[in-house]
Amino acid sequence: MLRKGIVLAALLMLPALANAQARGPFELTLSGNATNGSRFNGVSAGVNGSIGYFFSDVLEVGLRQGLTYTDIGPKTLNGSTRVALDLHFPLGDQAAIVPFIGANGGFIYGDSVNDTWIVSPEAGLKWFVNNTTFIFAQVEYQIFLDKHHASSVNFSDGVFQYGLGIGFRF
Repeated sequence: MLRKGIVLAALLMLPALANAQARGPFELTLSGNATNGSRFNGVSAGVNGSIGYFFSDVLEVGLRQGLTYTDIGPKTLNGSTRVALDLHFPLGDQAAIVPFIGANGGFIYGDSVNDTWIVSPEAGLKWFVNNTTFIFAQVEYQIFLDKHHASSVNFSDGVFQYGLGIGFRF
């Protein structure tokens, strides 16, 4: 009889535990970044922000906006607007560590770049410090689809972009 009571109590607690673990479908991130060429011959600094929506526990679609300012040579301001699709791999009972891979695409523009379309494979890691707040690191390799050279996309002319930031699920 005592065993049945313990099992019943545990079953009644499952919704409360599941509710405590549940994360909302929206995500907001803020990050800083550093960018360098394939030969590590220059650095810029900037900020990025994104809003995302989870269609499931593992599939997210997001909209990202970035601004980069540099004073190496002439002072320039560049931006990018991208749409991303990421696949997440929650690890552990609490899903506190969440690696992800994905891709994004969009448009870059500004003073020191040719306004053009880009595509980027990406990967990263989210570490939840509580149920709704996480710290993340991300890397992507931006491949330029320059309209002047559309017949010959050169993967070696791309740039790495790194991000470290904070995010919120709600």
